[in-house]
Amino acid sequence: MGADTVDLLVIGGGMAGLSAAARVATEGGSVVLVEKAERVGGSARFAGFIWTAPTVEELRRVNPDGDPELAAALVDGFADGVAWVQSLGVECRPPVPVLGFGRGHQVDTNHYLDTCERLVRDRGQEVLTGTWTRTLLTENGRVTGAECLMPDGSARRIEATWTLLATGGFQGDPGLRARHLHPQAADVGLRANPHSRGDGLALGRAVGAEFGQKDAGFYGHLMPADVSLADSARFVDLALYYSEHALLFDTTGERFVDETVGDHLTAMALLDRPQARGLLVADARVHREWISASYVEGIPGVDKFQLCHRAGARCAVADDLEDFASMPEEWGYPGAAIRDRIEEFNAIATAGGAPAPERLLDSQPLDEPPFYVIEAAPAVTFTFAGLLIDAGARVLSARGNGGADGDGPVPGLLAAGADAGGLYRRAYAGGLAPALVFGLAAARTALAGKPTTGGR
Repeated sequence: MGADTVDLLVIGGGMAGLSAAARVATEGGSVVLVEKAERVGGSARFAGFIWTAPTVEELRRVNPDGDPELAAALVDGFADGVAWVQSLGVECRPPVPVLGFGRGHQVDTNHYLDTCERLVRDRGQEVLTGTWTRTLLTENGRVTGAECLMPDGSARRIEATWTLLATGGFQGDPGLRARHLHPQAADVGLRANPHSRGDGLALGRAVGAEFGQKDAGFYGHLMPADVSLADSARFVDLALYYSEHALLFDTTGERFVDETVGDHLTAMALLDRPQARGLLVADARVHREWISASYVEGIPGVDKFQLCHRAGARCAVADDLEDFASMPEEWGYPGAAIRDRIEEFNAIATAGGAPAPERLLDSQPLDEPPFYVIEAAPAVTFTFAGLLIDAGARVLSARGNGGADGDGPVPGLLAAGADAGGLYRRAYAGGLAPALVFGLAAARTALAGKPTTGGR
C-alpha cells in the first residue's frame, strides 16, 4: 500500500458507517466513505431511539442465543456511544423505558447523521455518494481497500489500512430473504431503505469471511397486510405495536404465539404460519389504552386503527363476538372458530387461568365490545444474520480459511450495523445502539496505534 492509503475505507453510509467515519476524522485519521445511494443515512433516518438492555444480564435473558462477547460489548459501550452523540451537539432526551426491559434516548437521528457527514467533509475527507463497491482489494491475504464504480462509470481503486463493511444487511433483496429468513419472506413488506441488498455480505464472503448465525431471524413489525410501504412515513405510523395487548389468529383460526412478547418477535412467528398473515383482534379497552395511546413515552399517540383504515387495510369493527361468524368468505379465515377461541380465551382469563399459548405480560380478557380487527403481516426492517465479528468489529474468517481454528479475523476487514451478525438470534434489543457502538469500535480498531489529535 502506498502513501495515498487511508486509515479507514467505509462502505455504507448509515448509522454504523457514518459513526465510524466521523470518529476517525475527528481523531485526525484519514477516511473515505462510499455510499451507493444518492444520499447518506440509510434506514437510520427512519428511526428515532438509541436504546438497548440496561445490563448484560438482562440482554442475555431476552437474547440467550446471541454471542455473549458482543452482548457485553454492546452494553458496556452504550454510555460512551450516547456521550459521543451528545458531544456533537445532538440532543439525547432523558432516558425512558423501551419494550418493557430496555432503556434508551429519543434522538434527532437526522441531525446526528448530517452532523457526522459534515464533520467528515469539513476535515477534508471524502464522502462519495452514488458510488458502488465492485470488489475488495487483497494483498497476501489482507484486505487493502476496494475497487469502486463512480457515478460517471469510471473505476477507482481506494487503498486503505482497514475497510469497514456497513451496507445495512440484506433485507432489500427478496431472494436473500427467502434463502436466509424463510421461503415466504420473499414477499414480505420492507420497512427500510431499498438499497441494503447484501452487498457487504457478498464482499465479505468473497474474501473468506464467516456468515452466521443460522436461523437468526430479523427485526421488523406487524403491519397491515397488502398495504404499500413505499412511503417511509408509514413505517412507524402503521406499525401495529399494540399487538402485544391483542390476540393474533392465523388463517386456520388458531392462536400460535404469546402476543405479549411484542410484535417485533410476533412478526417472526407469523412468517412461519400459512400465508404469513393473520387477524389481529382487540377490544374497546385495548383501543382506548393502546391503539390510540402513546406507545413510547414522549411520542404522541395516534389511532392506528383509523390510520390503517384510511390506508386501505383489510379491517373491520365488530359490534359483538357473534359478528365474527359472518366474516366475509373472501377474507379466508374461519370466523366462527375465531369467535369460539376468543370466548374460550376470555373464560380462562377471567377465571385467572393460563390460556394456551400462555400470555406472560397481559392476561386480561378481551370482552369489552366493540372489537377492532386488522389483517396483519410481517414486515422486515433489518436482518440479524451477517458477517461474524469480535468486540472490536473485526470480521472473523470462515472455517478452513485460516485463523485460529478457522475463526480468527480476516486481516484488514471490519463490519458493523446490519452487516455484522452474531449479536441477536431471534431476539432484539435495539438497532441504532449496536450500529453506533460497533461503528465506534471499528473506528477504535482502525486508529489503534496511530497518534490522534483528539477533540472535535
